[in-house]
Amino acid sequence: MRTNVSRKNPAAVRNLGILAHVDAGKTTVTERMLYLAGVIHKHGEVHDGTTVTDFDAQERERGITIFAAAVACEWDAHRLTVIDTPGHVDFSDEVERSLRVLDGAVAVFDAVAGVEPQSESVWRRADGYGVPRIAFVNKMDRAGADFGAAVASMRTRLHAAAVPVQLPIGAEGGFTGVVDLVRMRALVWEAGTPTAVPIPDGLAEAARLGRKELEEAVAERHSAALEEFVTTSAIPDAMLGAALRELTLKGEIVPVLCGAAYRDIGVEPLLDAVVAYLPSPLDRPPVRGGAVELAADPAESLAALVFKVHVTNTGRLTFVRLYSGVLGKGDTVLDAGTHRRERVSRILRVQADRHEEVESAVAGDIVALVGPKAARVGTTLCAAAAPVLLEPPTVAEPVVSVAVEARDNAEAERLAVALARLAEEDSSLVVRTDAETGQTLLSGLGELHLEVAVEKIRRDRGIAVSVGRPQVAYRETVLRGVSGMVYRHVKQDGGAGQWAHIVFDVEPLGEPGTTGMEFRSTVVGGRVPAEFVRAVEAGCRDALAAGPLDGHPVTGVRITLTDGATHSKDSSELAFRAAGRLGLREALRTSVIGLLEPIVELTVTAPEEFVGAVLGDLAGRRGRVTGSVTRTGSAVVTAAVPLAELFGYATRLRSRTQGRGTFTTRPQGYALAPTR
Repeated sequence: MRTNVSRKNPAAVRNLGILAHVDAGKTTVTERMLYLAGVIHKHGEVHDGTTVTDFDAQERERGITIFAAAVACEWDAHRLTVIDTPGHVDFSDEVERSLRVLDGAVAVFDAVAGVEPQSESVWRRADGYGVPRIAFVNKMDRAGADFGAAVASMRTRLHAAAVPVQLPIGAEGGFTGVVDLVRMRALVWEAGTPTAVPIPDGLAEAARLGRKELEEAVAERHSAALEEFVTTSAIPDAMLGAALRELTLKGEIVPVLCGAAYRDIGVEPLLDAVVAYLPSPLDRPPVRGGAVELAADPAESLAALVFKVHVTNTGRLTFVRLYSGVLGKGDTVLDAGTHRRERVSRILRVQADRHEEVESAVAGDIVALVGPKAARVGTTLCAAAAPVLLEPPTVAEPVVSVAVEARDNAEAERLAVALARLAEEDSSLVVRTDAETGQTLLSGLGELHLEVAVEKIRRDRGIAVSVGRPQVAYRETVLRGVSGMVYRHVKQDGGAGQWAHIVFDVEPLGEPGTTGMEFRSTVVGGRVPAEFVRAVEAGCRDALAAGPLDGHPVTGVRITLTDGATHSKDSSELAFRAAGRLGLREALRTSVIGLLEPIVELTVTAPEEFVGAVLGDLAGRRGRVTGSVTRTGSAVVTAAVPLAELFGYATRLRSRTQGRGTFTTRPQGYALAPTR
């Protein structure tokens, strides 16, 4: 349904993401949306490698979404920008960056599995950004599909106010359509086309009860609907729809729909629900940059956030979300972080790997820019006359590293350039040189994350690369600290001297495995001026970069500055920073230090007859089983396992389950490693 949507009306815009656990069907849902909106004339399939959003060669080979892809379409006089996000935990940073710029989201759930580990993770991140959501229970045609159980899992595991606005007609192979509880009608699909029909007699009572439960859920949370419900014992369709929208925008309700995208069932009502319930840019709170608030208004000064960068041999694409103002082709903008000016030579509306050039973009738009040369993920682009700095997306901390080197020494320089480009595109990839070995280390969020990055270098740059065994990101922590540590820093080398005297305590921040660093000062009487206290904190942070045990970063520590003294001439911020750095290093050497290792939550799905083999293997990997449930002939085992024990686990699991076992992981934190 294509219409001529005014590009200057933010109220007619929906910026949404498709969120899900891997294999829940979100890419298929996105593909059907594009097909129904008239963007494509034949929908592709994930298993054939022909979908629009999974355009990268590795995505098509592996059958999973790796890179968040944006596509634009029109539906019911609204312009939709849809971002298909990865479902694998190794690419969660792509999801994080997308959530930062989205106004709403469709969470897709498997009708058999319900809430799965990664769907739970992305839901929590969406909670953090306050993103309103609707839910779509997909794959209702699968054996074992259970709409009620899927909704119940949303309520228990996500603590979401999941409220069905549809009921399925049939299930598994007999799934043919849905009952619309808002309009009280049935929609049945034949050959991919929906037809509105009366509610079947066999579902009339279930539909009546479902509508009553929907009205009660809305009335509990909406005063006008409550008044109407108390007066008439019912809520009119129009009022019910409007109240659902209000409550969805506030995050107080999650409307739940269902369908089978692969069989083209249920996607049209989902598109209608996106328009009806999810927010436009005008419905979101004004964006804040320090003390400045900017509404989604083209008349405001420009504020845009970079959330993705794509670098190729032919150029650089910078993906931005405009929060306010207008950006025109040829405009010069300010990088608010570096104060560098960047010229926008072209503005592109993105269709995955294809682009349509436009003359301008307005508040609410998500577009790609050609021209900016130094803008990175998290950069704010704004008007030079009205600078503003927006909050960047959170960057996940790498947990796995591999050593990489060019097989041919002549390619070393090209490899360095390729690695720098990778880190520029993906902020969760970190490239550094090991101080002891001189090796180049590439760090990321998991084995698959690094495997994809290395393969990208091989394919896109044509560089033969050797890769070492993966190494996990250990941390060191204080198990028992020291009190009343005295350190005096005195340095005299002919010029102005350095003199600083500090007294401080070092103690654990919490239980072993707690991460972070806390610095506080209890100095009284101005014995250490405030600027010198800040210098001591900076020096302490410097010292925590490498611990005394194995040189890993130190975390889970609280440092309290209790006393100090200054010199009338030789005390300076530089001297107190050095005192903080050197004094804490000495204190850590006298403390009891423990090694922390990253722990992941592992979820294994395998036929019941292989559960014993799976559990035995997990025990050998120091795994601690936390749960086990049976689901339609398969067992789902959950365990906390050290990340270091999971290298090569995919091959082992296949051999233990005759190729029928699958697993997913998600970060759980850190725990004390066994003493060596």
